[in-house]
Amino acid sequence: MALNTTDRTREMKTFITVAHAGSLSAAARELRLTPSAVSRIISRLEDRLGVRLVVRTTRSLRLTAEGETYVHAACRILADIDETEEALADRARPRGQIRVSVATAHGRTTIVPLLGEFTARYPDIIIDVDSNDEVADIIGGRADLAVRFGPLADSPLTARRLGETGRVVVASPAYLERCGRPERPADLERHNCLDFSFRRIEPGWPFREDGRDYILPVSGTIKANSGETLVQLALQGVGITRVGNFHVDDLIKSGALIPLLEDYNPRDRESIHAVFIGGAAMPARIRVFVDFMVEQLSAR
Repeated sequence: MALNTTDRTREMKTFITVAHAGSLSAAARELRLTPSAVSRIISRLEDRLGVRLVVRTTRSLRLTAEGETYVHAACRILADIDETEEALADRARPRGQIRVSVATAHGRTTIVPLLGEFTARYPDIIIDVDSNDEVADIIGGRADLAVRFGPLADSPLTARRLGETGRVVVASPAYLERCGRPERPADLERHNCLDFSFRRIEPGWPFREDGRDYILPVSGTIKANSGETLVQLALQGVGITRVGNFHVDDLIKSGALIPLLEDYNPRDRESIHAVFIGGAAMPARIRVFVDFMVEQLSAR
């Protein structure tokens, strides 16, 4: 008589436990069965398969070649079953943890204010936020999803557009009074330009002059991996920086920072994307988080 799926799963779990425990008695204690019950299950499995899976001694046992093959296959099959059940349960009610990497200022002003509403809608999802302007390694497992600015490098990641922002060159009134105001992009060669420390696709600051777009290399005494740090340094009069508008719009309105070289601003727009590992196996918790962010930010 053929075994049903439950019986076969029980046999696999029992055999895996025996293989890992190294003896019938140790496996029996772990499974809360008698050694004779475990022995009957193994014997029944061997009879059904028509091969010897273990060689028993009075104190221990060892797997035959067929036993090694079976235990590896059983582990894989049970893992597949668990993964499938988790995926189906996740689709029915998204749950679990999402590690989200966001730029510090954009996270503070735009992403974080939305998280309360999201968790109220999906109470079984836990959000782990990493606020850092460096590019998180999603493929390497450092994050499940990242919000990235500007052109995207070629990669196997999936991207969903969240919006866009402009960029602006700024300095404090105190710095300009002390060091003078640059009138043309070339004047920045004589100024302390505060730039990001991580590698970007554009190795410098873009400008448009006489109808020509170009990238101007800049240098200064301080680099940082955070736009908020660069803004703070600019407020202290340390130098000139170029950051996203969302960093400094309020500071420009208040006069704390002065926009510079606006006649040469290429009006470039940085696209903002959510990037993640997509495909059919993408967990529902990530899918609903991306959909929520697109819904909320596109409405703005």
